Amino acid sequence: MSGAGIEASGIGALASAAVAAFAAFLFARAALHKAWDFTAFTGFVQDYRLLPEALVRLAAAALLLAEGLVVAAMLIPGARAFGLMLGAGLLLGYGIAMAVNVARGRRHIECGCGGAVQPVTPALLARNAMLAMLLIAGALAPAAPLGLAEAAAAIAAGLIAFAGYLMADQLLSNAAYLVRREQGTLQ
Repeated sequence: MSGAGIEASGIGALASAAVAAFAAFLFARAALHKAWDFTAFTGFVQDYRLLPEALVRLAAAALLLAEGLVVAAMLIPGARAFGLMLGAGLLLGYGIAMAVNVARGRRHIECGCGGAVQPVTPALLARNAMLAMLLIAGALAPAAPLGLAEAAAAIAAGLIAFAGYLMADQLLSNAAYLVRREQGTLQ
């Protein structure tokens, strides 16, 4: 893909690689956050009240393992599409778990997403849906070997997208904090 320009199929491969880099950063952060305080993460899983208590720790471990698998798949040639689809499935599954709790009126629980404290809200459901669509698009885009310059550009684009995600995530957290403060429901 090196040379005078990048062909249309090359742009798709470059975009797919950028999405893969973004997914690697996203899930590495999430997995590290969960692994750093696995007991707290297990508590977040339990707070969703979707599983019998006997299965909560096992489910938390499986989620952590799956997130690590997404990161690993981004680093293994030929595994990118699988990893991106697994990541999209995790995001959609997390979204469903949040939607069930929003529908139950249980918006006070921490999402357990990693990073800033955020109670489950419809905004997080939208965020997860958009992230899942991005990962699916990356998985469906053509994959092709990238030259060094293209790989560096894809990693840089993924890192920039991740920085944008972190800023948006902090804004969502701040908005939720302000709502809880105005309602007098800060804990």
